[in-house]
Amino acid sequence: MAVSTELFDLNGQVALLTGASKGMGRCMAIALADHGSRVVVSSRKIDQCNDVVEEINARCGEERAIAIACNIGYKDQLQALVDETRERLGPIDTLVANAGVNPFYGSMSDIPDEAFDKILGSNVRSNHWLAQMVLPDMVEKGRGSIMITSSTGAFAGSETLGTYNISKLADIALVRNLALEWGPKGVRVNAICPGLIRTDFAKALWDNPEAAARVNEQTPLRRFGESEDFMGVVVYLASDASAYMTGQAVTICGGTHMYR
Repeated sequence: MAVSTELFDLNGQVALLTGASKGMGRCMAIALADHGSRVVVSSRKIDQCNDVVEEINARCGEERAIAIACNIGYKDQLQALVDETRERLGPIDTLVANAGVNPFYGSMSDIPDEAFDKILGSNVRSNHWLAQMVLPDMVEKGRGSIMITSSTGAFAGSETLGTYNISKLADIALVRNLALEWGPKGVRVNAICPGLIRTDFAKALWDNPEAAARVNEQTPLRRFGESEDFMGVVVYLASDASAYMTGQAVTICGGTHMYR
């Protein structure tokens, strides 16, 4: 007997992704398009976005994706991103706020005010702005899914990534409050918390023999995470398969952060 995949069917939906030109964001955009969504691939670098769009459209055999450049640190650029998405594809069903920054590595005692403000602004405030901008579409439809990329760094302090971790814990708090406020309107909001993933963004954490040894010793699955590991979870959270799931911090970490 053939098994229905209707629970994961995203045909006719529109998904907007930030930080989607490479790594996890690229894989999540591909997965949403594979399951029927029309997707907006967004990041600061339009050339890289265009490369992902070409890959998706060739893979799907139709124009399933478009590229729009945006720097998440600027509210006017975020509004232009949302407006152009609506103009070209229609109302937004899914938001994946994946973009983030970390311009400082070291003790919080030494972080410049400019870097502190940039981390909190780009990693938290921009997600608040984006959610407010897309929510009217979802409320009008009586359904929608917002995902914000947090981190397992949210669950602990750090001597070198303290401000980044603070921003990611704040993202989980943002998700919970949005879920509480907008659940009555049918909008679901969840955080995705990656562990140590082999991406350019986290290269300083995994690109050395000591890090590899620690992964082998401390991760139950005995490997780094890969960008492809997020293709399933983004489809699940965007689709009716997760219709009763909201306000959660979904941790994808190979088992390093059990029971969080």
